[in-house]
Amino acid sequence: MPTSELNEFSRRSRWASGQPIGALMARALANPNLISLAAGFVDPETLPIELVQLATQALLSSPASARASLQYGTTHGSLKLRRLLKQRLESRDRQTLQINDDQLVLTAGSNELLHLTCDALCDEGDIILSAAPTYLVFLGVMDSIGAVAQGVESDDEGICPDALDRALTRLESDGDLGKVRGVYLVSYFDNPGGRMAGQTRREKLWDVTARWSERMGRPLILLEDAAYRDLRFEGPDVPSLLQFDPTASRTVYLGTFSKSFSPGIRVGWGLLPHELSAAVIDLKTNTDFGSPHFSQQLIAHVLEQEWDIPHTERLCAGYRRKRDAMLAALERHFADQPGVAWRVPAGGLYVWLTLPAEMETGLGSPLWEHALSEGVIYVPGEFCHPAHGTPKSRHGMRLSYGVTTVEQIDAGIAMLARAVAQVGST
Repeated sequence: MPTSELNEFSRRSRWASGQPIGALMARALANPNLISLAAGFVDPETLPIELVQLATQALLSSPASARASLQYGTTHGSLKLRRLLKQRLESRDRQTLQINDDQLVLTAGSNELLHLTCDALCDEGDIILSAAPTYLVFLGVMDSIGAVAQGVESDDEGICPDALDRALTRLESDGDLGKVRGVYLVSYFDNPGGRMAGQTRREKLWDVTARWSERMGRPLILLEDAAYRDLRFEGPDVPSLLQFDPTASRTVYLGTFSKSFSPGIRVGWGLLPHELSAAVIDLKTNTDFGSPHFSQQLIAHVLEQEWDIPHTERLCAGYRRKRDAMLAALERHFADQPGVAWRVPAGGLYVWLTLPAEMETGLGSPLWEHALSEGVIYVPGEFCHPAHGTPKSRHGMRLSYGVTTVEQIDAGIAMLARAVAQVGST
């Protein structure tokens, strides 16, 4: 659309335009022969067809049950499902949550709740701090509401507590501390890097944000995105940040069934501070008047029957094989290329690959064009870096093994290695 036409619409529509994920998907769809190591889709072979059929049959087994499932639900979402989720979370974190039902909200996937939460927290120009790199859709959400995502130095466990402390100190000295609304982290096998925040890291992050909350005289909200928590391949589970905050006074915990069950069902959920939950519900009432009720009833039945537990075990076994295939392919095809490194994730769907500093990975770069000509596509790492704060790294990329087969993974990594070698030799 020409700029003159776009300018006729709202500022928020302009802020939301030009998100990079659209360009990536358009490239992939335009050439179905491309091997996509970019798409964060789930493996179609893992989709729970039989479980959904069984749950649907149960919901439609009587006129009363069918009518209840096909009717409107509440804006908060199914109370039955919310209470089941609370029980599951308490069992997982090994604690009792001191919250009320209204602090739990169901949405059409967790991205809707992430958007509503950021919108409720932030006015134009307000700031949420995050790791650099971080989830690229979070960056798009912040752009779309006119708020600022500011990147903070990160390592193999995600956002660094000392760096977070320094960033807040700088913002205070610049007179911008009043604009800071929260800290966002993908704490389990993060998108894009597959990083896991261990127990000690969580304790330090909680201490830093607790100290600054006291200094600011208001809560510094922690937004914990746990989208990949269920996709654990090895190692022990770690309790969420709610272990420090059983009343959820300044913690938002976001969950979803898109990765662990089915993205087509569109059920996300979250636990929020009481006042923030009320603000989110006010916004949500004007948006959807309640997310898909039938999907919520379906998921509630699956959880009640505990059908999801063996399903998740099978899911993790399959993704573990794919992760191992990608790591083996990287070892095989990049062994002789200096300056190339990657992180070994213990779960999730992604591997973060870094190249020599002089080799840019962005759209239109020589590497991007060579990779396309070879027949493979990836997510340029710069898309995952906030525009503010820590300088962007332009020599990283996100690789996904979610939707591709083991054979495609090996072929795609071989293509990528040839592209890197071609650029490195010029």
